[in-house]
Amino acid sequence: MDFSVGQTIKMKKPHPCGENRWEILRVGMDFRLKCQNCGRQVMVPRKLVEKNFKGFL
Repeated sequence: MDFSVGQTIKMKKPHPCGENRWEILRVGMDFRLKCQNCGRQVMVPRKLVEKNFKGFL
């Protein structure tokens, strides 16, 4: 998968706030993702992002 900073992606499972759209802030072995609804930032391993990735927005 070719991810880059600034892209918005859709994940299979939603954030606890109910949103499943995320903005990519950092790419590497870990991804820093920002929820598009509440603004919370999380660090997620690349393997988990690639597994739960649903599409680009």
